[in-house]
This record gives sequence, structure tokens and C-alpha cells, in this order.
Amino acid sequence: MFARDHFVASGLVNLGLIPCSPFSPTVAITVRALEVFRVTRLRCPRLGIQPYVRALCDIHGVPFRSYLSTQFSIAFDVYLATLAEVDRRVLRTLGRDTPNWRLKNACPACLYKLEGEDDIPLPFLTTMDGNNSLRRFQQMSRQDDNRGEEDAGSPSSKSKARQDTREAVGDYYLSRDAVDKWAKEGLDDLMKGFPTDPAWVEEDDGCNERWSNMRDEITSHALSMYDETGIFLSLCRHSFVMVVADMVQSGELGKYGFAVVDHLLNVFGEHGAGYDIGCEFGKRVNAHPVLGPAARRHRFRSLVGAFHGHAHNRRCQLCNLATYVTGVGLEDLEECESFFSKSNALASSTRYATVFHRKQAITTYLQHTDTYDTYQGLSSLLAAKYKRALELKRGARTLRETMIRLGIPDAKTFEDWLAAEKAFLAGLQREPPEETLQMEYYQKLVNLRAAESKLRVIRDAVALEDPSSANYEQNAATTRRLETQRRQAIELRDNLVVAVHELEVRLDVAERWQPGSDEWSEAAVMVAQRRYQRALDHLHGLVIARLFELTKCNMSGTGYKMRKHIAKALQVRSRAIKAAIEQYNAAAVALTVPRERLTWEEVVDYTFLSDFDLLRLARTDIVSEGWAQPAGREAMDQYFKLLRADEEIRRLNVEIPRFVTYMRDEERFLRREARRIFAEDPALAHQVTLYRMRQERFNEGHRYRLAGLSKTPGFSGSILPGVADPGMFDGAMLGDEDEDDDEDEADTLEAAVTVLRISADPSM
Repeated sequence: MFARDHFVASGLVNLGLIPCSPFSPTVAITVRALEVFRVTRLRCPRLGIQPYVRALCDIHGVPFRSYLSTQFSIAFDVYLATLAEVDRRVLRTLGRDTPNWRLKNACPACLYKLEGEDDIPLPFLTTMDGNNSLRRFQQMSRQDDNRGEEDAGSPSSKSKARQDTREAVGDYYLSRDAVDKWAKEGLDDLMKGFPTDPAWVEEDDGCNERWSNMRDEITSHALSMYDETGIFLSLCRHSFVMVVADMVQSGELGKYGFAVVDHLLNVFGEHGAGYDIGCEFGKRVNAHPVLGPAARRHRFRSLVGAFHGHAHNRRCQLCNLATYVTGVGLEDLEECESFFSKSNALASSTRYATVFHRKQAITTYLQHTDTYDTYQGLSSLLAAKYKRALELKRGARTLRETMIRLGIPDAKTFEDWLAAEKAFLAGLQREPPEETLQMEYYQKLVNLRAAESKLRVIRDAVALEDPSSANYEQNAATTRRLETQRRQAIELRDNLVVAVHELEVRLDVAERWQPGSDEWSEAAVMVAQRRYQRALDHLHGLVIARLFELTKCNMSGTGYKMRKHIAKALQVRSRAIKAAIEQYNAAAVALTVPRERLTWEEVVDYTFLSDFDLLRLARTDIVSEGWAQPAGREAMDQYFKLLRADEEIRRLNVEIPRFVTYMRDEERFLRREARRIFAEDPALAHQVTLYRMRQERFNEGHRYRLAGLSKTPGFSGSILPGVADPGMFDGAMLGDEDEDDDEDEADTLEAAVTVLRISADPSM
């Protein structure tokens, strides 16, 4: 113990031991053991405390006891709290403890703006999605099982875990209050005095029938065994974490997206967000009486990611898919999917954790991922995006040759085709009222003829009954049955006659249609086309469900039981698809010009679900349209990909100098601050240096990869640093270059910090 120690606990800490109790501790854990567990768990989130403690017991040759896990957990909480306090003091010393500082500086490529850089549309792109892997079981005490409903809510019935009011450090999480104010219960009060703008209440595009997280009546019912049912995450286009919110006792509801968008609008202003239901979500945001005006003022744009986009109908794709939206570039807006594939490993260690420990594990994982994974791979990601854009641009010559072969005069034709396809698909959303009435009138006439035919058959059967026959009394039951059928047939015929009369008045029909007439034949064709289209839509939806179930079944981390469950669902789905194919083929054959029949092998081999939309029959013949031809469609898609490739290069030519400048300015600023602090507080200067070294260790690799990118044929950007915009960071990272270039002084500081570290660690 050191002479300055007044408590046993502080003396143990100075010796590199973390006590398991504040007063008179009998057990302490070495800092090295805690640090090894912390780092190992961040790299392997499945690792829990109990297996690690069992491994320590095996190493020390002692039997495992359950209380050892509890003691280790207490010491680990103290250790993490100590690290968090050190980081807090470092950030406060550096002036980085202001509200939303981390968020405003989360991604250097997205947010570190420079003087004189080019303006780009949608300057900040994010993606968001919900994930239910990190759900947590509710924890109740044993007393709750024996108490009645009246006593279950009393304070004495709560477990110790439920009484833990500690909060995880950091500003990654949106508070529950910030999220719940966008819930339906609070939305009514929020909407008072804000009339809805009807201009932003758009028509339904049909996508909400395909996505269960668009239906609040389904997603609002969560399993009662869970408290937090998952997380709702927002990332930038380089996968840095923006914010995260807990989904509490509910599915993926609109309030989580509203809360995220509101927070990002307040911090960043204009931006675009990718979401698997971006089409419907964008309508909800724009129609919201409070969030809508802010979203329009900041030109917020809700988009659909590339992977999920092909499960939306074609009209939605043309409006919301990134390929057809100006300014998005080649961004696929699907970063959340790859992030969740890694974060799912946390589920096993957080499923039964307390509220605090679950949030603590998630927060530390997010911090570690941003610092050691996402930042480390940033230069590789930028280089890969640039090379992909250059590769696509090499197809410009092929596109020109295709245009000559197809007789396309200029690129404007593709823009016209896109507008024509949008207009055509918009016309398919609703049948004209006149045609709807004609088809309804035709169907009523068909039903009326069938009812009259059935009535004649029943009357003939009644007439054949002979009251004088010897067995008449024995057939009394048959007679009563026939009379009942005759009465019901007459009522059905009369009801249909009334319906036919009403439709004749509405259609102004002077003479009733008869089989063989022109009106009858035209209506029959329209009804057959409607049945065909509905059969096709039904088959489309089943194939979408099958595709995503197969994706989930093959996803890394899916357990054996879940795979078995999905396999059974696929068996049922396969039978449903086969039945839908039979319905489709029957409807296709019934058309005036029969369509080709589909087989099971053809349907399951579809790669792009949007191909189904091209099978639609329309009131307008589109066979001769250029955008309906396979070669024309391929050329049009290639044209828009080239446009997006040009946008991607322009965006990367802005992001790369930002990143290079950030690395230079960050290193200079932290070195200068460490020198300033060293004279007053050497220990704090040591922590500032460690803070700098966390990211500086990757900078040489970044510069090497970016230098290699600059030698790539076609590279048009710059890897030279620029000048940071002073308005972004209040000059916090802008320093005197001459002072910061003093390498001798920097080497002296490094040597002094090394001596300090050795002298403070008795084990060295």
C-alpha cells in the first residue's frame, strides 16, 4: 500500500487490483484479468462472464463457485466505470464534452467539412433499421410468481435487477422519453394545433401489404416474455453509429424512426435516410404535423435500400430506389444488415442480463466497433467504392454501342422512358371507375343467369314430385328440402335483379347486355385480365416471402431450432406457391390472348422480383415501348448506373480530402494538447496520448491505401489535406502548424509518458 492511501479499496487499486466491495474487501480481481476479458469480449461478444471465470478457476486450480461470477461482475462494473470516468475527463479537457459532440464528429468522411469544397446533393446519407436479436427477457423475483395481480406491482415484489437505476455511459442511446413522445398515445396531444397538410398525404402504392413492419396492428403485439425486444439503429454510409434506441415491448413501430429522424434533423439538417420501408415511412414523415414541416425545410429524403428495394413493387422502385434518385451515388443504403450480422453475437450474453448490463454491453460494443473496426476499414471502404465507380464508368462505351444498335438518339431518351414507365405504372394502381362498374355489372349478369338456371332446375324437380304416389309421405323430407331451396333461389334471384337494375341506372344501360354482344365480350376480357393480375400479385407476394425466409435460414448466427422452424415454414410456403402457380396458369389460359404457363422451376429461379411486374397485362399495349424491351431496359439501367457512378466519384472526391485533413488535424491537435497538459497533470497527459494513439495507429495504413488509390487509372481526386471549415468545430482542432511540427518536442513527450507509465505500474 502507498502512504497516501486512506482506504483499503484505493490501496488495492494502486496495486492493480479491483476490489469486489467498497469496504473491507476480501476478494479482488487484477486489472489485467479484467482488461483481457473486456478486450476479448469485444472481439468475441458471445463470451460471457461465467465461462471466463471458469477458465480462471481452471488456471488457478480451484473449483468454480457461482458467487465468483457475481464478484467478477461487480469488479468488472467498477473497472468499466473507471475507464468511462477517465474518458470523460479527457474529453472535458479537450473541450469535447459539449452536447452531441460525438455525433457531430462521428464520421470524418461525412462530417469533417473543408473550405472551398464542392457542394453535393444529399450531403449526408444514413441508413436505419430495427433488429430483434438483442431482445431481453423480463426479470422478476420469485415472490412475483406467488403474488396476486394486486401485489405484483408493489415495490417489494421487484427484483434487484429491476431496481438497478444505473445508466450506461455515452450518448449513443436515445432516451425512452425522447422516443415515446412520438408514440400514438402522445401523438394526439402533439398534433393539437397542427392541421395535417393534405398535399403530403400520398396515395397508397401497395408496398405496405408486403411488409409486416408497416402494419402497427401486427408489430405492436410483442411477446410478453420480453421487455426490450431489440434495437433500432442508425448508421452513416460508412457504418459509423449515429444513434440507437431500444424497442420496448413492441415490434418495429413508427415512433422509433420518427425519433431518429427528428434527432438527426436537429443536429445535421439536410440528409437522406435508407430504410427497408422507406417509401411508406417517407409518407408518414411528410404527413406528420410536427415532423413534416421540419423534414421539408431540411429537404429530408426517405429512400429504399438496394437489397430490400427489389421486394417493393416496380412503381415504388422507380421513385425510391437509390438507382433512380439523384445525388445518392452508388450507395446501397444497407449498412445495417452487415452491422447486425456481427452484433447478433451479443444476443447470447445479453438475453438474460439486467437493463443496465445489457445497455452497457451494447454501448461498449458500439464504441469499440466505431474506433477499432469501422475507422480501421474506412480507407479500404473509400478505395473500394472509388474502384467500383471507375469500373462501372468503363461501361460507357458499351452503352454508346447499345444505343446505336437500338436506334436511341441521345441519353435523354432514357429519362423519357423512366417518366413513361412511371406514368404507365401509376395508371395501373386503380381501375377507371367506368371499367369497375362495367366489370361489376358483367359479374352480376353472370350471377343472375346462374341463379335463374338454378331456379329452373329446382322448379322442375318440384314439378316431378307426385302427391298421389304411394311413397309420397316417405319423401316429405325431400319435398321440404326442395321448397326451401326454391325459396332461397327466388330470394337470390330477386336480390341480383335489384343490383342489376341499380348498375344499369348508374351505367345508363338502355338494353341489358346479352352473351355475345360487344359490351359483354369486352367486359369478359377485362374480368379475365383482373383475375390474371390478382393471381400474379398473389404469386409475387409468396415468392418474396420465400426469398427472405431462405435468406434468414442461411444467415450466419441462425440457430438450429430457428432453421428447423424456417424449414417447416418453407415447406408450407412451397405448397402455397404451387397452388398459386396453378391459379395463375388457369387465369393466364383464360385470357383472350393466352399467356405462357409458369412452372415451379421457373418461379423459384427468379433472381429479380421486379420481373413479375413485367408480366402484367395493361389497358395499353406496351410491347412496342422501348422501356418494356429487355435490351432497352438493360440499357436504361446501365445509363442510370453510370449517372450514379459519376455522383459517387464526385462525393468521394469530397470525402477523401476530408478524411486526409482530419487525420492531420487530429494528430496535431492532440499532440499540442498533450504538451499543454503535461506540465500541469502528467497523468492526464498520458491518457490524452493514449486517446490519440487509439486511432493514430491506423493512420499510416490509411495513407498507404489512399496513396495506392491515387495511382489508379481514372482517379480524379486529391489525397492532399485541405483546410477545415472553422465553423464546423469552433477552431478546436485548428492549431499552429509550426508548433505542431516540432518533432523533437513530440519525441520528448513520448519518452516522458513512457517513463510515467512504467513508474506507475509496479508490475513492470
